[in-house]
Amino acid sequence: MLVTRTSNITGITRTLDLPVTEEQLAAHKSGTLAQHAFPDLSADLREFIISGVTPEEWDMLFEDNADDI
Repeated sequence: MLVTRTSNITGITRTLDLPVTEEQLAAHKSGTLAQHAFPDLSADLREFIISGVTPEEWDMLFEDNADDI
C-alpha cells in the first residue's frame, strides 16, 4: 500500500510502498502503538509512518554528532 508522509525534519513529502493494510493504518491512527500495529515492519519503516523521517535523514541529522560519542 502506498503511504505518504511529510518528514518532520526536512519537510519533504515522500511516498513509500509498504506491506501494510488499511486496517493497520486505521489502528495506528486510533492510538495503537506502531510496533503493535505493524509488527512485521522494521523500526525504520515504522518511524517513516510515525514521522515521515527516513533512515537517510536520521543519518544526515546526526552525522555531525558522531565524533562527540
